Amino acid sequence: MERAALLHRPDSEYAYLFEKEVMHIRLRTKKDDVKEVKIIKGDPYLINEDKWYNQSEAMHIVASTEDYDYWQIAVHAEFRRVQYAFHVIGRDEEKVFYGDRGIFDMSEEAIEKAENYFRMPFFQEIDRFKSPEWVKETVWYQIFPERFANGDKSNDPEQTLPWNSKLPGREDFFGGDLQGVIDHLDYLVDLGINGLYFCPIFKASSNHKYDTIDYFDVDPDFGDKALFKKLVEEAHKRGIKVMLDAVFNHMGYYSPQFQDVVKNEEKSKYKDWFHIHSFPVELGKNGNVEGAKTLSYDTFAFTPMMPKLNTANVEVQDYLLDIATYWIKEFNIDAWRLDVANEVDHHFWKRFYKETTDLNNDFYILGEIWHSSQSWLNGDEFHAVMNYAFTETITNFFVKDAISSTKMASGLYEQLMLYRDQTNQVMFNCLDSHDTARLLHLAGENKDIAKMTLAFTFMQHGSPCIYYGTEIGMTGDNDPDCRRCMVWEEDKQDLVFLDFIKQLVALRKEQQAVLSYGELTFEKLDNEGKFVEFTRQTKEGHVKGYFNKGTKNQVVTGNIDVLMSQNSEKTSEGYVIKENGFIIAK
Repeated sequence: MERAALLHRPDSEYAYLFEKEVMHIRLRTKKDDVKEVKIIKGDPYLINEDKWYNQSEAMHIVASTEDYDYWQIAVHAEFRRVQYAFHVIGRDEEKVFYGDRGIFDMSEEAIEKAENYFRMPFFQEIDRFKSPEWVKETVWYQIFPERFANGDKSNDPEQTLPWNSKLPGREDFFGGDLQGVIDHLDYLVDLGINGLYFCPIFKASSNHKYDTIDYFDVDPDFGDKALFKKLVEEAHKRGIKVMLDAVFNHMGYYSPQFQDVVKNEEKSKYKDWFHIHSFPVELGKNGNVEGAKTLSYDTFAFTPMMPKLNTANVEVQDYLLDIATYWIKEFNIDAWRLDVANEVDHHFWKRFYKETTDLNNDFYILGEIWHSSQSWLNGDEFHAVMNYAFTETITNFFVKDAISSTKMASGLYEQLMLYRDQTNQVMFNCLDSHDTARLLHLAGENKDIAKMTLAFTFMQHGSPCIYYGTEIGMTGDNDPDCRRCMVWEEDKQDLVFLDFIKQLVALRKEQQAVLSYGELTFEKLDNEGKFVEFTRQTKEGHVKGYFNKGTKNQVVTGNIDVLMSQNSEKTSEGYVIKENGFIIAK
């Protein structure tokens, strides 16, 4: 047995309170190295009286990557505290005891010592990671407001171009606004959407609005606060939740606070709101040039138009928290999406979590983080992150042909094992966004590949998101091309793709319980044939997926209840799945 591969960390994603009376415990072992894992557990105060160390319970494998197996068990404890260790049996028949003091040969001496056990001292309900239930039932739709619909030409900025008159440049305006969203809410209802994610709507100088000037006001290009309030109310009437996007990592160069620093320099009352190294901070002076590494203040990337906020400053914290709570109290928004969240300190996010969830314990907090995010997802900062690492693994297999099916399954499991189960259930799964090339472009304009990638993603843990226009076959390269104007003329829309998305959203809702809570098991991974078969399983039921990315036809036999399919047909042999075909079945 490879002892060095054994890994468990108490009070982490390896040992956490899942439900009020249920604890999940995980152990990592080397791939195919361990035959059996048993947990030895009991009340820490009864170890000598009950001698519970003489009993054990089998764990089971919930995930297998290329390198490791992950074992898990759900544990109940009568007195809401537990002491535990692992009895590990290798395929070579070696038997070890693994606990808080390390790894020992299995013996009475090892199992009888209380100090050798890991502990969950008490099932503290207040510390349990709680994720909003409604997010599990949500299919999101991301809107880039400037490009979704122009519902009110009276608020168009002076330089507004005719709608869809050209491919977008970085500085172009086309007049999209909040009225345009209101006008199309019923379209979104018909699509099946029940969650709207808006890129920033606050007053800013750019078309993307991530260079905020005033967080307390709607950009006049989009409308006003009364109109936004109406939008939220109309969305809520239709059962649609609303998530706003804000960047608290940096402000816009033209914000009044930073302009005060530009003007008054060291005498500015806001100078400590930012990370300033020398004066002046004026654009074009003292090395403050776009893309330069000579900037005299910290910024987002090397963009002097976006000076970084000093969130360790209590005045800055209070200001930002006033913003966060204002839009909840005044407009009843349901969620915040937080831009560049990984570049803001944890201390601030802990305050942010408390302030927002105190107002609404069902509030959803989503961080934009593109990498492993355990330290933000312990239950006191974010509920989820934009799950790019998970969905990129999917596109690397289905779209880019960059990895094998085995590597894809391994990558998905690796991501799932980074987090608690209740975290995975509310992760935000987007295949494209305003920050990436569109899915159809990545798929080489092959709509069958795009469809099967979407279908596979909708079958996974987490809450799926559709980027505006994906449902009608919109394409586009990286920013700014991915931010094209929405196509509203039906004769220019792909109505077949639209119908597919409607079916997919309906299927996700119909099978939501299994897809949110079901364990993921890959039954078959054919690297040569590029075929993937998997099951999402709960005690109440299951959903199966068969996906053929290869050129060779694949045959599925047996009685299956087909829920949705593409490029497949029933024959006397069974169901034949052709290239870029799939079947989702019960």
